[in-house]
Amino acid sequence: MKKHLTKLMDLTKEDILNILNLADQMKRDLKNNKDHKVLSGKTLAMIFKKPSTRTRVSFETGMYQLGGQALFLSANDLQFAQGESIRDTAQALSRYVDGIMLLAIEQEDVESLAQWSTVPVINGLSNFSHPCQILADLMTIREHKGALEDVRLAYIGDGSNVCNSLIVGGLLCGLKISVAVPEGFDPHPDVLTFVKEFTNRNPDDFLLTRKPQLAVEKANVLVTNRWASVGQEFDEDDRKETFADFQINNNILDLADPKAMVLHCLPAYRGEEISSEVFETHANSIFDAIENRLHVQKAIMALLMGS
Repeated sequence: MKKHLTKLMDLTKEDILNILNLADQMKRDLKNNKDHKVLSGKTLAMIFKKPSTRTRVSFETGMYQLGGQALFLSANDLQFAQGESIRDTAQALSRYVDGIMLLAIEQEDVESLAQWSTVPVINGLSNFSHPCQILADLMTIREHKGALEDVRLAYIGDGSNVCNSLIVGGLLCGLKISVAVPEGFDPHPDVLTFVKEFTNRNPDDFLLTRKPQLAVEKANVLVTNRWASVGQEFDEDDRKETFADFQINNNILDLADPKAMVLHCLPAYRGEEISSEVFETHANSIFDAIENRLHVQKAIMALLMGS
């Protein structure tokens, strides 16, 4: 595993399975009241450029359970806001802490921070990638389905950071991926290049379509995300019109495997990207994945920051 986790393209299949296996063990340990304070005395700096519920609480709780401490740092409270370079911020923080988590807006900021930091950098979220959430999704799929290989996953919605990371992580782990997005909202070009290179051996492993009904055919897992992420609210009304046919509802679910599970990284807007009925019916699996953010992030921190 590399020194940093900036995106899932940084990882191999072996890296992902090592994270998931350690996360499984840490989850069992926690349920059995067994300590695993492998980061005792260590500190994680958590920089937030956007509001957060799950990322802040899961990282902060995770560091506590690993025996370390986490420092919440709003970007507005740092010299970031006064124009200090990421290079100088990275070099300064590296003298104080043992790891840095950045919840960013631009992927470029995550990459730059990693370039100049001498301690591990973890991408908590960016406009390009959401690696921790997708690792939690993969952990949850494996818990519910027993394996990852040959699982059919359908993503419906915007070609966002969640979509980008699901494609990369899913293909690396042997899932078959179908993506239904409106015209003009495709996954990132770098991800489509990755797909082309990865699926040369078996083009049936990936499908990009404008028809949700086609994407969910025989799918074992359905995933969606809000139509307008933070920072995109300016065109929220236009997006609602564009994405009106890209909702996971009972009509769509009826076309999938009868035992299909549904995942959503939250926050969810019931009645938009997912119907209220489908959300409540599949709330257990959705919140299983939200819980698993804690466990995979602990595994990531242990692997990157452990001595």
